[in-house]
Amino acid sequence: MKKKWRSLSDSAHYQRNKFLNLSATPVMAEGVSFSKLLFDYIRRPSSITPSHALPSVQTDLRALPGDAPVIVWFGHSSYLLHYRDTNILVDPVFSGHASPLPGMIKAFAGTGTYGVTDMPPLDYLLLSHNHYDHLDKKTIAALQPHTGACYVPLGVGRDIGSPAATDLRITEMDWWETVQLPPDMQLTATPARHFSGRGLRRATSLWASYVLQMPGYTIFIGGDSGYDTHFRDIGEKYGPFDLAILECGQYNASWPYIHMFPEQTLQAAEDLQAKALLPVHWGKFALANHPWNEPIRRLTSAASGSGITVTTPLIGEPVVLGHSYPQQQWWEF
Repeated sequence: MKKKWRSLSDSAHYQRNKFLNLSATPVMAEGVSFSKLLFDYIRRPSSITPSHALPSVQTDLRALPGDAPVIVWFGHSSYLLHYRDTNILVDPVFSGHASPLPGMIKAFAGTGTYGVTDMPPLDYLLLSHNHYDHLDKKTIAALQPHTGACYVPLGVGRDIGSPAATDLRITEMDWWETVQLPPDMQLTATPARHFSGRGLRRATSLWASYVLQMPGYTIFIGGDSGYDTHFRDIGEKYGPFDLAILECGQYNASWPYIHMFPEQTLQAAEDLQAKALLPVHWGKFALANHPWNEPIRRLTSAASGSGITVTTPLIGEPVVLGHSYPQQQWWEF
């Protein structure tokens, strides 16, 4: 039986057959041409990838402690959230590449130490938008037999709906909508400043961040976003946050509105009233031309003396809220 999806036109953010940001958000900066982007891509520096394999920590994901939320990062924007007996996996991309073609945008050496077979049974799968570095159909299809339910922004369910994932229970959400996650969690889809697109069509599905509320803790799941006033709005409505998980990487002066520079990532955490910050969207794929470890260097430098704890775990190294915030500078090589 074919699944009946929600009407996109029911959303106030959907106009003239596409979704819109809260603020005007061109994908490219004013005056930037396609020829410039192509020229920059052809002349990409070697520093965009690490000189050798990235280190990692081997953790048994089926035996994580449950008395406080645990976050385990797998590189880029994929990570597992575990609390008590609940497992939530965010934006998993385990196929070794972040493009429709396997030979393009390949993962850094050393970042493939975790895959589908390492995951515990999943109560919830959470996707922020449909870009290839966040929505990996092959990974989702493999996870489907061991996943209870999936929550995505409006329209993204259609992107998942391949024959291999037809049995996955998918709920689409608009900004500011809230659902209850049994047994005792609450998930709210919140705005982000970005865009969507697979292939040539853009903005036909929504992009989102999320607020995850659980007994004693509140976590912000940022997805992809340029800097804007929505961070302050979310902070005022749901903050303070015990942890903000925010993008930090793949920025460029040619697209300043759809991704944050590292200093803006810190400002977003401050706007959210976050006690701690976990920077993601780096350390696995080179989507921009900056040195692969420049984002984390700039962020940790900016955060010195800010009052916000910046945690920088290795791939697979657990972050335990209130107990353990790894801060080793493992990227210095």
